Parts: sequence; structure tokens; C-alpha cells
Amino acid sequence: MKIDQCNAHEVLDSRGFPTVEVELISGSQRATAIVPSGASTGEGEALELRDNDPKRYHGKGVLKAVQNVNKEIGPAIVGKEFLKQSIFDDLLLKLDGTPNKSKLGANAILQVSMAFARLLANSSSSPLALSSSLASIYGTSGVTLPVPLMNIFNGGKHADNGIAIQEFMIVPSGFDRFSDALRAGVEVFHQLKKILHKKGLTTAVGDEGGFAPKLSDEAEAGPGSHEQVLTLLLEAIESAGYKAGTQIFLALDCAASEFTAKNSPTGKTEYLFEGSKLSADQMIAIYEKWVSNYPIISIEDGLAEHDWEGWKTLTQKLGKQIQIVGDDLFVTNPEFLKKGIDLGVANSLLVKLNQIGTVTETLEAMKMAHQAAYTTVISHRSGESEDTFIADLAVGTDAGQIKTGSASRTDRLAKYNQLLRLEIALGSRAKYKGKAAFKR
Repeated sequence: MKIDQCNAHEVLDSRGFPTVEVELISGSQRATAIVPSGASTGEGEALELRDNDPKRYHGKGVLKAVQNVNKEIGPAIVGKEFLKQSIFDDLLLKLDGTPNKSKLGANAILQVSMAFARLLANSSSSPLALSSSLASIYGTSGVTLPVPLMNIFNGGKHADNGIAIQEFMIVPSGFDRFSDALRAGVEVFHQLKKILHKKGLTTAVGDEGGFAPKLSDEAEAGPGSHEQVLTLLLEAIESAGYKAGTQIFLALDCAASEFTAKNSPTGKTEYLFEGSKLSADQMIAIYEKWVSNYPIISIEDGLAEHDWEGWKTLTQKLGKQIQIVGDDLFVTNPEFLKKGIDLGVANSLLVKLNQIGTVTETLEAMKMAHQAAYTTVISHRSGESEDTFIADLAVGTDAGQIKTGSASRTDRLAKYNQLLRLEIALGSRAKYKGKAAFKR
């Protein structure tokens, strides 16, 4: 694959902030990619380079990253031939030369890597998920449609409603086909809207398309407020005609690093939750209670990213019952993931391409997770675009699960629509793991 042109420019993400789009051209083949951006981010993530110029986009511009693509990366790859993805990505890493992409910025590197993967796929006239480019790297068959973890109620940094937990998700895993599972999730989403409207609550949506009403007039949600949300979800599932705990389950992304107490006098991580200051053991006791009372199948970032001792206890208490997902804890980084595996922490890896910065590094982290019998959940970011790369990544690697938001906002639905197209393209070869995709 010889690169003839490399061009980058600013575009806007789903929150109206700038991000970078790259176009690579090889002969008659053309591929583009757009890098996403997160709001709730782990400290170990690769650097997202912003201009910090208050006169443009409130400092959120990315002209520096664009220039790094056009002036640094472009001249290094144009006119050269690359045999495979790993060789191409190795060059990108050498050009930056830092552990966290701080020289060029992960938002200058990732979309170039993604666009190259698409170029390889285009050369075989196949969608990325069905081409040999991902399957050959990862050693998969590329026929598994992922179970969607659909964020239909937002809290945390994705909303302004006093709810600490960031995402309340429905998981339609009790179906035989992806399209049937997606339809069920969409119907529950619309049923929840009706229920909220009937209760006089707002039905405006948050960054990832889920509803974000205030359940009380208090600035901070009080005791039991999170269980109110769980009860609302069960009501929506059942009134939509589905069985909770059989066809549709629940999942949480707690993003607990966002509600930790600062300067704890005990020296241990403490959590500000429902009006109280709680220890890790007290938070774990709450999760145990919820898992007993509600059909919760997965908990992501239940504790803070530095609370490794708490994470170990959480995994020991609930790891044999449900999926325990590390996001801020692992940041799709093999170094942090290896530490978790060695300590017996979590049993699932959340996969975000821009946390690590290249397609090859992402696949390496996923391989490590699977070799340790950890599940993998391909994930979007709160600042998304029309780019559907993660849908192809989920199918091409047979990951089994995907988080890409609610049943609203085109930036989220673009991924679901791509998955529907892939199910059609696969025909009788298409598989849907359903409940088997989870550790229970």
C-alpha cells in the first residue's frame, strides 16, 4: 500500500467542538477517519492536543494537531509503501517518540492509523469488518455482531442532574439476532421517554443520547436516587413488553473517579455518593445490594482508577457473578492491563481507540485481555462523529460487546446502522453471542 496523499483538517464532533479528520489516498483508493474525544477521561490516556487559544472555540481548537499531521506525519508517509498495519503504526509511534503521544498528540496520530486500516480494506473491496485487514491481524473470523450496551439514562459528567453514576444502560442480550436485540433496546428507550413525560420529567438527552432529568430539586441526589433510576429502567423494559433479567439486563458505568473525595484524611480513596462520604467497602456493599435486587450484568469503573486495593476487593466480591469492566483503570493500555491481570483486578477491558492512539496498540491490548480470559467491550466517546470505525472493529475482532450510546443522536445511530448493514452483508454467517458474551 503506497500512500500518495495525506490531508488533515478541522471538523466538529457531536458536542460542537473541533476534532481532526484525515484523508489518505493511494492510487484510486481513498479513506477518511475522524478521531473522537472524551469528557470523562482517565489520567493515563494518550494526550489529546488542543490549541488553548481562547479566541477560537473557547480554546478547544485543534489546528496544532492538524499541522502535525500535514507537516510531520504526511511527509513521513507520502511516497512510501507499507506492507501491513503494524509497520505503518510503528512509524507513527517513532515519529512521536513519547509514551503518551504528547509530541504530536493522539488526535493527530489515531485517525491516520484508522484511515490506513480502511485503505487496506478498500483494496479488497470489502467493508473494514469483513476484510482480511482486521481478521488477519487479530486472528478472528469477523462474523460476531456485538451485544449493545445502550446508555439510555445519563448522569455524571454527561448530565447536570445530580446523579453521580454516569451511565445507566440496558443490555438486550436475550435474543438470537443483533437486529432483534437493537429493536428491543430502541423500543425500551421510547417507552422510557413516555414514562418520564408522564411523570412530568424532562426528556432532553445528554451527550450520549440518554435521558438526563433531575429526579428531585436537590442539588445533589439523595439516598435511594440511583435506585429510582434502576426502577425506572425496569418499568420501561416491562411496559415495552420484554422480560427484565431474561431478555434485557442492566449495566452501569459508574465513572467513580469523577465522584471521589479530595484530600481524604484517612489516606484511602473515599467517595461522595448520595450525600455521604463512603469507603470503597461501603461502595462495594451498595453494588452487591444492587446486583442482588436488579438484573445487573455489568459494572464499569465502579471504583476510582487509583483504588487498586478496592478494585481487587470488588472483583473478589462480584467478579464471579457479573462483568467487572476497567475503563479509566486500564485506558486500553497493555501496561495497566497487565498490572490488573497480575493483581486479579476486573474481568473485562473497555476498548477506546483514542486512549492508546493507534489501531495496532488497541488490538494488542485486546489480545492481552482475551488471553487472560477477560471480555472486551468496544466503546465510543462522549464526543463522537459520523465515523463508524468502532462498529467495524467490534465485528472484525469478534469482540462480542459494544457501547455506542442510546437510540438517539445521529452520531450514535451511525454505528448501529453500520452494524445492521454488516449483519445483512454477513447473511447466514452472522452470529450474535447474546448472554454468552458476558461473564456470569
